[in-house]
Amino acid sequence: MKPESQSSRRQFIKAGGIFIAASGVTAAINTFGKEEEEKKAKEVSPPEDLMREHGVLKRILLIYGEAIRRIEANQELPPEPLGESAKIIRQFVEDYHEKLEEDFLFPRFKKANKLVDLVDVLLQQHRAGRRLTDMTMRLATSQALKNPNDRRRLADSMRQFVRMYSPHEAREDTVLFPAFRGVVSSHEFDSLGEDFEKKEDELFGEDGFFKVVDRVADIEKKLGIYDLAQFTPKT
Repeated sequence: MKPESQSSRRQFIKAGGIFIAASGVTAAINTFGKEEEEKKAKEVSPPEDLMREHGVLKRILLIYGEAIRRIEANQELPPEPLGESAKIIRQFVEDYHEKLEEDFLFPRFKKANKLVDLVDVLLQQHRAGRRLTDMTMRLATSQALKNPNDRRRLADSMRQFVRMYSPHEAREDTVLFPAFRGVVSSHEFDSLGEDFEKKEDELFGEDGFFKVVDRVADIEKKLGIYDLAQFTPKT
C-alpha cells in the first residue's frame, strides 16, 4: 500500500471515530434533555400542589354535607366514615397542608407586606378549624350518634366547618396562591415545589397525595356518594 493511501486511510478512520464519538455525545445529550423535560413536566408548582390538596378538602366537605343531611333527616349514619374523614382533615389538611401555608407562604406575604389582612384571617380560620375538627372527632362515635343532643352538636360543628372552609379555600385559590409567584424569586418558587413534594412523601409515602385520594374515595363509596353521575340534574 502506498504511503499516501495509508495516510488517507488513517485520516478516514480517525474522522469516522470522531464522528461516532460526537454522535454518541449528541445522543446522550438528547437523552438527558428528554429526561429533564419529562422530569420538569411531572413537577408540580407550589400553588398547583396546594390547589389539588384543596380538592381533597372539597371532597371531605361533601362528605360532611351528606353526614349533616342524614342527621337532619334522622337517618342512619355510621361513625367510621365520619371519623375517618375527620382524621384525614387533621392529618392531611391541618397538620400538613395548612402547616405548609403557615411555614412557607404566610411569612413571605407578610415580609413582602402583601395581602397581610387576608393572611391574618386565614390563620385565624386555621385555628378555628382545628377546634371544630376536635369536636367532630370527639362526637364521631356510635355512642354520641345515639344521643340527640350530641348528634345536633356534631351537625353544628360540621356545618360551621363547611361554611368557613368553602370561602376560605376559594379565596386562597383565587387570590393568595396566584399572587405567591410575585413574592418569591423563580429559584425559590421552584425549590419550594420540590420541598413540598418531599414533605408529602415523607409523611404519607411515595405518591402520598393519591393514597389520600383513595382513602377519600373509599369513604364516599361507603356513604353512597362516590358515583359522580348521581349529581347530574334530570333536566
